[in-house]
Amino acid sequence: MFVAPTSTDLVLSEAESENLYLKLVEQLNKDFNLANEAADFPLTISSEDLKTALHEKVYRLIQYKFAEYLNLLYIIDVPEEQIKKLDGSDLVQLAEQVAYLILRREWMKVWFRNRY
Repeated sequence: MFVAPTSTDLVLSEAESENLYLKLVEQLNKDFNLANEAADFPLTISSEDLKTALHEKVYRLIQYKFAEYLNLLYIIDVPEEQIKKLDGSDLVQLAEQVAYLILRREWMKVWFRNRY
């Protein structure tokens, strides 16, 4: 049974421990490209750099390309009710929380595809 990790660091460490980190990066690149928001995270990117790069990308999308940001969330399939629960008063913190939700959803996809 899938139990979602409770933080970005836990998502990334779980992906690494199950040898699915590359699949996670590939899934991120695939979904960003489907949303016409090329991220092109290198497959050699460290988990810490991925965390930072994803946070920056989400921050820029929220701030400058909001329609594209919403489209990305739709394509990745981040549940709308989870986004609505977030406090949007601090944009940096919001982007960090959304980056976690994106990573968690992408990890679910990779995990299920590997298991079933």
